[in-house]
Amino acid sequence: MSDTPIYTDVDFERPGKQVSRLCIPHSYNLSGWANIQLPVACIRNGEGPTVVLMAGNHGDEYPGQVAILNLIRQLEPAMITGRLIMLPQLNVPAARAATRLSPLDGKNLNRCFPGNPAGTACDIIAHYLTTVLFPLADSVVDLHTGGRGIYFYPCAHMHLVDDLAQRRRMARGALAYNTDFAFLYADVAGHGLLPVEAESQGKTIVTTEMGGGEVVPAEVHRLSQQGLSNVLIHLGVLLGEERTRADLGLPPTRWIQALDGGDYIFAEESGLFEACTPLASDVAAGELLGRIHFPENPRRPALEITAPTAGVLIAYRGPTLTAQGDLVACLAHDVPPAILDTF
Repeated sequence: MSDTPIYTDVDFERPGKQVSRLCIPHSYNLSGWANIQLPVACIRNGEGPTVVLMAGNHGDEYPGQVAILNLIRQLEPAMITGRLIMLPQLNVPAARAATRLSPLDGKNLNRCFPGNPAGTACDIIAHYLTTVLFPLADSVVDLHTGGRGIYFYPCAHMHLVDDLAQRRRMARGALAYNTDFAFLYADVAGHGLLPVEAESQGKTIVTTEMGGGEVVPAEVHRLSQQGLSNVLIHLGVLLGEERTRADLGLPPTRWIQALDGGDYIFAEESGLFEACTPLASDVAAGELLGRIHFPENPRRPALEITAPTAGVLIAYRGPTLTAQGDLVACLAHDVPPAILDTF
């Protein structure tokens, strides 16, 4: 039994549709009695799998938040088989501030797992997922973008987990998003990730990187929403007919990976970043990816960012203003056949 301080009037065992809040006790300068309220919906109908669906882990990542809010309004129990638990803004303080980190504690929720019921808001949310919602779930869907800092070519992505049966389930889930690329990635920025905790509990994890930045093009919203519905059908919780890329008249998804630290290129100096190569381009070793300009010294030549190896440019710096240490490019490579065979 969880010792979480989070309370809610949602009964996750009750049939039907419930839309309410998860409440975290909170006090601040203007109120000793307050709470942080996270929107939550639960739809249950008959026997079937349980899927926990989330967005807004980082507050500045929007397509998933919009997609889940659309689903909460559109879905009714007769459309569900099993149970679908939806959290469109997992980190409400960050979402309201349009920031990656929570303004309450300065923490990255996606580095707080497994969490702490006696910690700060991010710790408490992570602990609730770890001890209450993940144990209920067969599958966990966690929707991301690169936020304001990184722009990704829209893709589904996953870790290369050791358990082969789990790996196959996750790969099939990633393919169900019907993105041009499916991306195997490494954790180069710390530990305590939500997907890692869910993976450790044996869940099927489906995650995305749907672009990035404040402006979300209509085509990214469309892909986010259509892909998500297809994934929920694939996972067996949403009624409907799963569609493949072949059904849509599209070529197969291309599997790529960035599992080496050298695939992640960081700015050596601060300045203005200029992207020189379109995302999803195949590049050769030494090919120009971008430049960093130095407005304080206009005579100084721009610093050229080149590809250390051949690969696919899957992501680059979002804002032009760039600080030393910011990621400026991520270069991915085709997944070897030996790994593909394990899918």
